[in-house]
Amino acid sequence: MTSALHTLLDAHLPADADEARSLAEMRRLLPRLDQPFSRHQPEAHFTASALVVDVEAGKIALLHHAKLRRWLQPGGHAEPGDGGLMHLTALREAREETGCEVRLYDPTPTLLDVDVHPIPARGDEPSHHHLDLRFLMVAEDPQRLSLNAEESSAVGWSAGSVSTRLSRSSTTMRCGE
Repeated sequence: MTSALHTLLDAHLPADADEARSLAEMRRLLPRLDQPFSRHQPEAHFTASALVVDVEAGKIALLHHAKLRRWLQPGGHAEPGDGGLMHLTALREAREETGCEVRLYDPTPTLLDVDVHPIPARGDEPSHHHLDLRFLMVAEDPQRLSLNAEESSAVGWSAGSVSTRLSRSSTTMRCGE
């Protein structure tokens, strides 16, 4: 089930030193994780997100994450139905969180960016790391952008230069530039 993930990671060329460190950490952790796609994997698990673009307007979709209280790109945890194909996770999450019909920019699943980031402890959930795989996606119907109140407190289209100011995450800035 991890062969597609190995292929994605092996084909990816990092854009900078931070991303190179994240990619190396993902490659190091992958063979050690019993359930790399499960949110119940305690140390770390793979997640997927999407940089959703409105090609005609030159904007990207951002949502204000309700729990983290930050502007982020759509994304989340894998589900068994995704079959370990993280581009399917990113597609599902982007559709759920934006209300738009989206497609991969490149028909062959290709990573745009990778990032390892800590998730703080919350409730019964201990702190852990997300090993986030990011894909570039196109909104087929950007006018349908809508709020999913279960996930976010706001959603909107933003120019790339504006989006870099909305989040203090250097990796979100790297994706939005």
